Amino acid sequence: MRLPLEGLTVLALEQAVAAPFCTSRLADAGARVIKIERPEGDFARGYDDVAQGQSSYFVWLNRGKESVVLNLASDEGKAEFRELVSQADILVQNLKPGALSRLGFPIEELRRTYPRLIMLSISGYGDEGPLAVRKAYDLLIQAESGLCSITGGAEEPARVGVSIVDIATGQTAHAAVLEAVIARSISGEGADIRISMFDVMADWMTVPLLNHEGGKTPKRMGLRHPSIAPYGVFQTRDGISLLISIQSDREWASLCRHVLGDDSAIADDRFATNVVRVQNRPETDGLVAQAFGARDAAVLEEMLDGAAIAFARVNDTGALSSHPHLRRITVDTPEGPVSYPAPAAIFIGAPPRSYGPVPGIGERPVSEAK
Repeated sequence: MRLPLEGLTVLALEQAVAAPFCTSRLADAGARVIKIERPEGDFARGYDDVAQGQSSYFVWLNRGKESVVLNLASDEGKAEFRELVSQADILVQNLKPGALSRLGFPIEELRRTYPRLIMLSISGYGDEGPLAVRKAYDLLIQAESGLCSITGGAEEPARVGVSIVDIATGQTAHAAVLEAVIARSISGEGADIRISMFDVMADWMTVPLLNHEGGKTPKRMGLRHPSIAPYGVFQTRDGISLLISIQSDREWASLCRHVLGDDSAIADDRFATNVVRVQNRPETDGLVAQAFGARDAAVLEEMLDGAAIAFARVNDTGALSSHPHLRRITVDTPEGPVSYPAPAAIFIGAPPRSYGPVPGIGERPVSEAK
């Protein structure tokens, strides 16, 4: 059975995380992805050395690709790049705004010369506006977009613990490219797509922004929800941290009956609706904390399941590593196989996917080597 993107060629003038995230998913779906690297390689190859002596970021986001080393400042490199572009269906690039033009490949010219080409450009702040020329990386955009202001505890802002801006941008780019592929199958026309990391995160910040503009500026609350209660972490008698989420008054009633053992709290004026539970959060959380502190985690988990209450253990990465629900894939790399979490999408009725190896610098399949 053919993979959905087999037959498509993607030229990836990329580095770091956002663009490689997008193209790795295209490669997973069967596209041929040709990654253009400097002679020293994508600088993400040097981010760390924890995956068989290689960068965790690089082995995660570059499986199934070919690596081609080009010096785009040289005439020879420019000629080879132009030849590759002429054969590509999709060009993904995350150079600085205007860099592709300075190299001699203006996007407008590429559009005229290759009208079926789908071009995706990723930048920090876009092509226009007061910050268009500013460098941008994940944590910088977390800060600039206001994300850090709503992340962490009351004492100080914090970064989200993964590269959420890069990943969100890569996901947005992936969706946009697939939309353009569908559109081209209908119209025959390519596309010129521009995505900025700031725009992506501003979009994701819509709810906190609307709350601020509505007079309810979000506060940092750690592992509590700013507008729902009880929705937070409670300690069990045996020292386990359980996070519970009550999404409706019906669930609150179930929690009271089957876990808290206090039917009177269902209709109590302080707790009857989510609005008043949030207003009386200390008392609301106090009821839950008292009940949780009197029981061990195993007992509470059984009670919560029986009451149809959503909950989770507050795990660390060690617990994730051995989690019984974790699906893994193993990919080959120049230094040996590496196992890590599987992509989330599962295609029912399709054969299991195989994931291509991570290339060394300048490494291509034998059939493609020159």
